[in-house]
Amino acid sequence: MNNKLMIPCLYLQSEKAVTGFGQRNLFGDGDVESLTKFYSDNGADELLVFDFSSGDEEHEKAIGRIKDICNAAEIPVIAAGNIRRMEDVKKLIYAGCARTVLNFSKQSNIDLLEEVSKRFGKEKMMVSISAVEEFTSNQELIEAYACGVLALDTVQDSIAQISSIPVILHTDEGRQEPLISLLESPSVGGLSGAFVSSRERDLLAFKEKCKGFNIPVNTFESSIAWSDFKLDRDGLIPVVVQDYKTDQVLMVAYMNEEAFNTTLKSGKMTYWSRSRQELWTKGLTSGHIQYVKSLTLDCDNDTILAKVDQIGAACHTGNRTCFFKPLIKKEYNDTNPLHVFQDVYDVIADRKEHPKEGSYTNYLFDKGIDKILKKVGEECTEIVIAAKNPDKEEIKYEISDFLYHAMVLMVEKGVTWEDITRELARR
Repeated sequence: MNNKLMIPCLYLQSEKAVTGFGQRNLFGDGDVESLTKFYSDNGADELLVFDFSSGDEEHEKAIGRIKDICNAAEIPVIAAGNIRRMEDVKKLIYAGCARTVLNFSKQSNIDLLEEVSKRFGKEKMMVSISAVEEFTSNQELIEAYACGVLALDTVQDSIAQISSIPVILHTDEGRQEPLISLLESPSVGGLSGAFVSSRERDLLAFKEKCKGFNIPVNTFESSIAWSDFKLDRDGLIPVVVQDYKTDQVLMVAYMNEEAFNTTLKSGKMTYWSRSRQELWTKGLTSGHIQYVKSLTLDCDNDTILAKVDQIGAACHTGNRTCFFKPLIKKEYNDTNPLHVFQDVYDVIADRKEHPKEGSYTNYLFDKGIDKILKKVGEECTEIVIAAKNPDKEEIKYEISDFLYHAMVLMVEKGVTWEDITRELARR
């Protein structure tokens, strides 16, 4: 049985997050990126974005903000609202959306589905319906060209009687008991709407409650029992904590069984304080929370490696990491590819921001985009020529030259390595 998904809604208007379909007041301070990050870190499985824009200019700005949302999200983003033509679908997918939703109360969207599904793939297409007739009148089309249905009303059982297509239920119901009853239905593949979108909602706690009703949901489950861990004489295990993006070591702390289980249930790193002899969840007082990305046990079962999303500083001194006091250092070349690419990119970006006389990089920036594109094209050709030569040293040199010029283009166009790696990861 597939896990039931919790999918908060982010309603987007004038580039801000608003409260929903009715009175569209600001949702909190309206900051879409911080709201996206909150959902990603607090138990959401996917994120649904409704675009309330009107007019082409506002719609283009909305797509720009949806790109920002996709960049901030650690979960798949689904885009709905104001999709009128294939170009809209293309821009949303290129912005990073995992799926787009066509509104089947509009004939223009019904007419669009087959074309965009064939162009971008069935797995990227959903349809929204607000009445069962919108499904039954187009059932063959939907099943052939869409991967799921977003139901804006409780019509999922009617659909289930005639189709096995996955249904995500969007509802304003705010009470847990009716929602659990809905999730118990085999026809509901996920929940969206008011309840899961509230910032006051503890989604991980709600998921734990769902598990009590044998509803399959995504939670942190350890593949190795605590009883198999090798503990010190105080019943503790050390935890080495790393930044999940950079692999920077942030701190070392200790867990007992209660801290470990609390970490799994809450999704926030929780430790046992040896000095205070009490449980402590990192960041509850400072706001410097560590959201769990992964926990890995070492070969001897006596140390945990935690990769986390660190909010703010890990160290009580205010430093990002507790490891900031140099003892000895031998000079060496860091050949980690991502470190090297980022370091070179940063130098190029600094040249653009702070020009240096005689710099070839500044020469390219001064000449403009046409010159940069000309050099990128020339370097591509050089790679092709070098590839015909059996000596790999030549192609190594030419690829390095090309990557440098590509990075100049990236800086000129405001594209980062994170943009590139995110796109590659999606593929």
